[in-house]
Amino acid sequence: MKAPTRQLPMKKFPNAFVIMLGVIFLSWGLTFILPQGRYGRVTDPDTGQTRVVGNSYQEVDGETMGVFDLFLSVPEGLINQADLIALILLVGGSFYLVEKTGALGQGLQRIVDLVKGREAVALVMVSLLFATAGATIGLQEEIIAMAPILILFCRSMGYNAFVAVACSFGSAVLGAAFSPMNPFAVVLAQKEAELPLMSGALFRLLFLVLAWLIWTGYLIRYARKNRVAPEPMGSGAQKLSGRNILVLFFLVLTFTGVTYGLVALDWGMNEISASFFALAILTGVLSGMGIDRAALTYVEGMKEMTFAALIMGLASSVPLLLEKGMILDTLIYGLFTPMEGLPETLSALGMLVSQALLHFPVSSYSGQVVLTMPVLTPLADLVGVSRQVCVLAYQYGAVNMDLIVPTNGALMGILAVAGISFNRWVQFIWKPLLLLLGLGATAIVVGVSTGF
Repeated sequence: MKAPTRQLPMKKFPNAFVIMLGVIFLSWGLTFILPQGRYGRVTDPDTGQTRVVGNSYQEVDGETMGVFDLFLSVPEGLINQADLIALILLVGGSFYLVEKTGALGQGLQRIVDLVKGREAVALVMVSLLFATAGATIGLQEEIIAMAPILILFCRSMGYNAFVAVACSFGSAVLGAAFSPMNPFAVVLAQKEAELPLMSGALFRLLFLVLAWLIWTGYLIRYARKNRVAPEPMGSGAQKLSGRNILVLFFLVLTFTGVTYGLVALDWGMNEISASFFALAILTGVLSGMGIDRAALTYVEGMKEMTFAALIMGLASSVPLLLEKGMILDTLIYGLFTPMEGLPETLSALGMLVSQALLHFPVSSYSGQVVLTMPVLTPLADLVGVSRQVCVLAYQYGAVNMDLIVPTNGALMGILAVAGISFNRWVQFIWKPLLLLLGLGATAIVVGVSTGF
């Protein structure tokens, strides 16, 4: 399974690697410009979780970040994302090996043949699947390894790479942002805000449905206007061999097991990686390639994912630099303090905008919860905004920005695999992103008006 070419569609625009290096240098430069400051923090002895203490910000005099600290942030970022990088490489190698058996191409081509003339239905189903995964388990980084197959699948139906990324990654981000149950966003935010977990679920579910309808409608409209020549994945007429049927069976079984593990067993990256590594071994045995050829094919698949894995590690360097330079808390303080003097509705909308802006340097939305909710909760109480609305502002402001912030390693990794330059992605995504943010703002206004 060879990933699409990574040549830039527009000349002279920097690739994902250069963009990430530029953001890292910019973050380092900001440590010399912004004043250093810090919030007080306490650690829960039972959970070990460190929380920010509200109204505790003060400026401090810390050490200046040297040039060596700048370069040191790169390996530290890679180490920080070691489990995720391992997942990208191991899962990517597994998909590559499965594809080289011919089973995946034939199986997906059968699906394409079945939906011929009804390709929009296939897009709707894929979008719904990934939106559900985003809403329930916060699926995002795992899509990097699936991106090459998703792109080939969409091209076999006459859709370009933008459609493939939008209906998978885009739908997952949408689901995570508007979810009533995402454990890494709304549930964690409600916990930090001392709200009953899963409270306000019906309100959030209503706007999740509206967001998905708007997103899917836009996607179908774009897909119809930008059709490409279909590229068959395999011979639909060729009968699947017993070996290939077994390969597909174990592929489905692996996905089922991983989904169950994520939902019921609290699995993490390592368990997912182990499951797909086991799939690769089974596929190598069933394929008839022989041990040497199967192993080399698996390694070749890992090579295809190296660029995306590197981008993911580089993205992690940015918040590390800001934290070591002691300006991350300064950014939080500067963004949220102006909300104090605004009316309720404007204050709530200001929280949404501030959360969106803060997501550029803080690419982890679960990390953003821990950093911001202890600061925003007392602020919301002070200006008369309910804590539920405060959580809405975080959800819709921070998580939706995963669609466009260059510090999101998952986004940049997927774009690298898809051969889409960041500037062309921005041109594609800004309109639907504004629609989603507008819907989020509407939900906040409704929430303030109804006392949600």
